[in-house]
Amino acid sequence: MTLLADIERNHEELIAIRRDIHAHPELAFQEERTSALVARRLSELGLEVHTGLGKTGVVGVLRKGAGSRSIGLRADMDALPMPENNRFAHCSTNPGKMHGCGHDGHTTMLLGAAGYLARFGKFDGVVNFIFQPAEEGGNAGAKAMIDDGLFERFPCDVIYGMHNLPGIPTGVFGFRAGPAMASSNRFDIVINGVGGHAAQPHKSVDPILIAAEMVQSLQSLITRNKDPIDTAVLSITQIHAGDAYNVIPAQAVIRGTVRTYTVEVLDLLENNMRRIVTKLSEAHGASGELHFVRCYPPLVNWPEETEFAANLAEKLFGADHVDRATPQHLGAEDFSFYLEKVHGTYLFIGNGMGDHRADTYHGMGPCELHNSNYDFNDALLPIGATYWSKLVEATLTA
Repeated sequence: MTLLADIERNHEELIAIRRDIHAHPELAFQEERTSALVARRLSELGLEVHTGLGKTGVVGVLRKGAGSRSIGLRADMDALPMPENNRFAHCSTNPGKMHGCGHDGHTTMLLGAAGYLARFGKFDGVVNFIFQPAEEGGNAGAKAMIDDGLFERFPCDVIYGMHNLPGIPTGVFGFRAGPAMASSNRFDIVINGVGGHAAQPHKSVDPILIAAEMVQSLQSLITRNKDPIDTAVLSITQIHAGDAYNVIPAQAVIRGTVRTYTVEVLDLLENNMRRIVTKLSEAHGASGELHFVRCYPPLVNWPEETEFAANLAEKLFGADHVDRATPQHLGAEDFSFYLEKVHGTYLFIGNGMGDHRADTYHGMGPCELHNSNYDFNDALLPIGATYWSKLVEATLTA
């Protein structure tokens, strides 16, 4: 594995930065301390620094030579609203908040690349280091930065993002051209019936009965309306109705999520959900409304940029460290908003098999993302920083 010597020398400094961020997690659009740390570091490196995009986002601009081509590299900064069970020295000092997805590591790897490229980078063009807030929880910090004029103010010919994955050996890179992660969507269904005494159901229109039938009917969209080849998930996650043993309520609410890899399948499901909600409710003498919210679009990697990025990883780290057909994920990622605007790809890097925190993880095997015992693998810091640096130089060859 070929690592840049300067980045290797600064490994301990990167570890200190990453652990400091981990110890001070901040939720979506609240990343004030993290943003200030990032802005200060970029300023010390001599970059042009812009703050406040998407509320708490930071963009560092590095120009070399006279070239006009530009590349964007993105790291997410926000933490999760969850407790941390770890007991190491750098565990969260903010109760109920935790870097359980590795955004502390993503931010630090990009800072490491900024440091190398500012001092030694050999390229001709512009690098936009994009530190984004609010990736988690459907908050769409990427969209917020775009709406604030990200690409108008900082044009990018291509853009890349990276996420760690536990359960994959440390430093193994995963790529996938085309749909790689699913769209994320949520829905609320409100069924309005007629309330009444539970001993006289014939005098009411029971929304609970309708809700029970509706849950089954909605699942038929996956098994009978959609092409079996097209992957999709429709999950009911909440049903709320009534608050007494002897009262039939007037209203029932169903909530859940829909995941698809294409907008076409998403359109099909939403349209047919609306038909079922409306018509099934009417068939029982009630009324039904569907409130459908499209949170993140499918993440679709551009083929040429994916191949370019994979070839570079193979050249740097060897074919045994590159997977060109990493499995699709039904999880969602708001990097998809960038890829709707700009060519690029979103890649993965193995976080290890769990051995890097064996003394603090109480389960078997690797600790998964969004787990209270998770921690980012610090061995990745020079690997990710090296890859980002070399990707810039390969893209913006002087």
